[in-house]
Order: sequence, then C-alpha cells, then structure tokens
Amino acid sequence: MTVKVKDMTAEELQKLITESINDVVEDLMEDILGLSSEEYLQSIEEARTDYKEGRITKLEDLP
Repeated sequence: MTVKVKDMTAEELQKLITESINDVVEDLMEDILGLSSEEYLQSIEEARTDYKEGRITKLEDLP
C-alpha cells in the first residue's frame, strides 16, 4: 500500500520526518565515533589487506 504525503496527517508527517532525521544523525554519530578510533581504523586496514590477499571465507562456504 502506498501512502501519499497528501493522505497523511500533520502529526504523521512530522513523526516520519523526525524518525528519518534521528536515523541519519545516529548513523553519522556512529561514523564519527568509529573514524575517531585508531583501533577501528586499523581493523579496517587489516580487513582490506586480508581481502586483497585472499584470506577471507565467503558466507556461502561456511558450514
């Protein structure tokens, strides 16, 4: 079922916008916290190296 903005009440539209903004801000805060962590950045580099050198197991190959 598709709901159009014109079919929403002001409260429903406000709730939708608020939830969307909250989700974006939460994701942004997680990114900022993650990127400010040297340990996190090192783990990303290690994962990229493992991938490039073939030291990964695909989910399909797991028992």
